[in-house]
Amino acid sequence: MNLIYGIKDKPKFGQTVVFAIQQLLAIMAATLVVPVIVGNGMQPAAALFGAGCGTLVYLAFTKFRSPVFLGSSFAFLGSMAAAFAGGVSMSLGYLGLIIGAIFAGLVYVVIAILVKIVGVEWLNKLMPPVVIGPTVAIIGLSLAGNAIGDMQNSGTGTANPLICVLVGVVTLIVTTLASTYGKKFAKLIPFIIGILSGYALAAIFTAIGDAAGIDALKVIDFTKISSLWAEGVGVKTFINLDFTPTFWVAKDGLAELNGAYIATIAVAYLPVALVVFAEHVADHKNISSIIGTDLLENPGLSRTLLGDGVGSMVGSFFGGCPNTTYGESVACVAITRNASVITIVFAAIGAILISFFSPFVAFVNSIPACVMGGVCMALYGFIAVSGLKMLQQVDLNKNRNLFTASAILIAGIGGLSLTFGKITITAIATALILGIIVNQILSKEKDEE
Repeated sequence: MNLIYGIKDKPKFGQTVVFAIQQLLAIMAATLVVPVIVGNGMQPAAALFGAGCGTLVYLAFTKFRSPVFLGSSFAFLGSMAAAFAGGVSMSLGYLGLIIGAIFAGLVYVVIAILVKIVGVEWLNKLMPPVVIGPTVAIIGLSLAGNAIGDMQNSGTGTANPLICVLVGVVTLIVTTLASTYGKKFAKLIPFIIGILSGYALAAIFTAIGDAAGIDALKVIDFTKISSLWAEGVGVKTFINLDFTPTFWVAKDGLAELNGAYIATIAVAYLPVALVVFAEHVADHKNISSIIGTDLLENPGLSRTLLGDGVGSMVGSFFGGCPNTTYGESVACVAITRNASVITIVFAAIGAILISFFSPFVAFVNSIPACVMGGVCMALYGFIAVSGLKMLQQVDLNKNRNLFTASAILIAGIGGLSLTFGKITITAIATALILGIIVNQILSKEKDEE
């Protein structure tokens, strides 16, 4: 891919700020929704603060060579719920989340040490393009339902689904037009242009609905803005600005910290971390193909794992949510052809600063789901296509490659997830494991003359 800005390129300051905002808009919705799903008093703004801190740690470990943003991981939702459930009367509160994140981070650290010792050649043999390509594809395809569901919904509960779809389609079309036909700067910010266009159309429908008393036209819920706008500046993190810990609800909560509770957290977090490791490799294989540099070799898988693991620990320390590399961030780099790492640095710093500014968070919360659905159709679709492009170098006339790709695609799209007690192996991880097994079983296939 011909990049407009390479990894080491530094756009002008004003442009970099705009590019960073676009990255934030691409990842912010998912990052903010994880603490909302978990509940128990977790703050979306704190998760955003933690994501910014975690991303800076990741960039430092990768020597600022990997243009990827870390955001709240959905894979750990069940683990976080188990951490809360294990605390007696919530007296341990957020401390359990931090312990869990440390367990998850340590998995990455251990694997990073092993990779440093034995190298990554074994990984390339275990996960060749015929395995990684379909896996990356299903990461995007598995999110297709979310994009379409959002596109048919405004979030107000009253808007007509057809109106929502219209707003989403306009958002998608404007985004694609800006990316395809826009001038140089417009090509670099298609998501900002698309989101603002969709938001403007939704605001027009909402204004007409308010004036005529037609609830079906009310696409935007402006109460989300008014409720947060009044808060002004400030964020509730797990560490107060004077570094007073707020990890637990009761000051004597530490007395209930016992081996059984720690074991419960370990069982909830460690297996999930192993699963997310597979997605970590797939994401970095994908971004490597986009920027034309193998990140598993330079700066190295050991560094990306350390950055992801330690970054996740730091992010959880401030926001409670373990972080992971975001496909939305990778897709944003691919579509805009802007791989400048300084953009990710600005985005991380922006996430930290914006988390203190409630009005901006309120504006993001007010963006209708249908607008983000239109944008996500492009983002998720591009992730899927990026994976399929990896298959271009694979000979699908060979049974080994044909059956390996088929098994991964069907298992992933079909949603083959496995649950063992409180441990769930996601469909993506299951598909990847199945693909590896099929590929290895058929590895003895000989070329036909």
